[in-house]
This record gives sequence, structure tokens and C-alpha cells, in this order.
Amino acid sequence: MTRKRVRLADVAEEAGVSASTASRALGFDSHLISPETRERVRLVAQRMGYRANPIARSLRMSSTASIGMVVPSIMNPFFMELVAHVESCLADEQMALHLSNSRDSHTVEDQHIRAFSSGSVDGLIIVPCHEISSAPAIEHASLSLPIVQLDRPCPNIGIPSIGVDDRASITMIMDHLHTQGVKTLALVTNTGANLSSIARVHEALHAASKLGMDLQENRIFEGCQSIEGGIEAARALRSQGPLPDAIVCLNDLLALGVIAELRKRGIRVPDDLLVTGFDDIQFAALSTPSLTTIRQPLMQIARTAVQILLKKQTNTYTRTTFKGELIVRESTTRLYPPSQPGALPITALPN
Repeated sequence: MTRKRVRLADVAEEAGVSASTASRALGFDSHLISPETRERVRLVAQRMGYRANPIARSLRMSSTASIGMVVPSIMNPFFMELVAHVESCLADEQMALHLSNSRDSHTVEDQHIRAFSSGSVDGLIIVPCHEISSAPAIEHASLSLPIVQLDRPCPNIGIPSIGVDDRASITMIMDHLHTQGVKTLALVTNTGANLSSIARVHEALHAASKLGMDLQENRIFEGCQSIEGGIEAARALRSQGPLPDAIVCLNDLLALGVIAELRKRGIRVPDDLLVTGFDDIQFAALSTPSLTTIRQPLMQIARTAVQILLKKQTNTYTRTTFKGELIVRESTTRLYPPSQPGALPITALPN
């Protein structure tokens, strides 16, 4: 039976110190550690049979000129657009990007984080797949590696995160639908343990109440972050009876799925009801009808993440947000909004 290799993290845990302290105690920076701690770590390492990985150590001793990035799905156009912006910003700094796909699994995500934190990269940018389950691995890796979170953060672990202002963005969508005469709503989301989606749901409920629009709990549908999730949500909504005036989707893939299913059933968007998305992926402008959505400032988000990671920008706040932009297209463009008889025709923006 092959004996399991003892890791530095195992030594650190047994000695009651952080991984970075254990690394210094056993490496060239041992003079930075108190003699008592240094001796304790060395004795534990000897007893456990720990042997340092020379390749990883050599990588840690010098810059790799590369940054790791972990995203929940490389099949999602939004994440791939975000990756493209991050890669561009890193190229400006003469640095390379190493990309990993967690497949929306915190177990797979943990494996990638461990691989990157071994010393193969100088820093890590991550879009956590789960608010709670992702936190321990990210927090542990931050002991030896600079980390920045993008989009949906794990809160309360003291690691910088950058994303769009979810609450302000949903407010813009709800205000727009209100001007279009919307009285009844449905909401299609993919909350799980995703803080961004949870914030969007809360703001949608708040805005609906404030604006006098009816958004019932039984018309909030949970779906996976995919076109299929939108199709299933639209089917579930149709089974309830009369359709609402509008369906608010918390990402563009869900919205595209909703529109596809409605069209299949002979329900016209925007003539019969309105549909909105969130993210402004490239397909949003190309769909039929084109999709009203929130455009995230991805280049600004990516540039800020890289600057904070490389310590070229001070991170005053743990969470940094940027304002999204409402892009009005055909999916919410009625010639005459029902609540405003005689109103001037509305033309979709050419985005």
C-alpha cells in the first residue's frame, strides 16, 4: 500500500501554525520565525516524514509571471467574456493566465485552488461556485497566495471581491418595466448560495412592492444558470395559468431559454409579455427579439481585480462594485405601453 504523501498543510496543522509560517520555518526564511516556533515545526515535519517539493519551492522563491483563474463554467459566455478581459489586463502587465474550470463543483474547485497555491502562479482570481462551500479552500489558499474574488463573493473571509452593483442594477430594470406599464411579474433566478443572485431577488421584491407591481412568491422560479434552466422555468410558469406582464431573469442564458420556450408555445415577446436578462452577453443583442438586459462593465471589473492582485491599487473596501448599464432592446419595447395610452412610440436602442 502506497503511503500518502505528507503535505506542508498537514505539518502546519499539526504544529498549530499557518501554512506560510510552516513554509518559512522549513525554508530559507527561517530567520523570520522565532526559534521556538521554528524548532517545533521542524520536529513535527521530521516526525511526520515531510519532504519539501523542490519544484514547488523553487517556484515560490521566484516570480512565475503568471496568474491562475478559476471560473464555475467555461460553457457560460459571461464567464468566458470575463476571462478574456482578465487575460487582456494581465497581458498589459506581461503576465500569463492559467485557466481552470470548477464545473460548479466546490470539490473540483478545491482541487484547482490547491494546485495553484502550490507555487505554480503568483496570484489567483476566482469566481467562487458557492458562497459557503468555497470559502474554506479560498481562505486557506490566501495564507500563501494573493487572491481576488470576482462576481459572486464568499463574504466574511477578508478577501477582496469585485463585481457589479446588483441592487442598483435590478432597480434600473424594475423602474424600466414600471414605465412600460408592467403590473404583474415573474422572476427566474439561480440563487443556490450565490450572494449576487440573492441580492438581486431581494431588490426585485423590494422594488416591486415600492412600485406597486405584483411579484408573488410562487412566481419566483429557481433554475440552473443555463438556457435549459430558462426553458424549464417558462414551462413551470405556464402551468400556473395566466401569464404575468413581464418575466425578469437574473442572467441572460435564463432569459434566452424563457424566450425560446414562449416562442415555441406561440407566446410573443414583447407583444404578449416582456422579458429582461442580466449580463449582456454577446448573444443578447443577436437573439430574436433582442434582449433588454444589464451590461456589466467587465473590463473595469477585470482591470480593478488585476490591479488589486498585483498591489498596484489599494483595496480600501473588501467589496468593490461598479454600476451596470441598462440596455433597452426589443424584448421590452412595446409601441404603446398599456399604462400610458397615447404615449410616443419607443424605439429599441441599437446595442
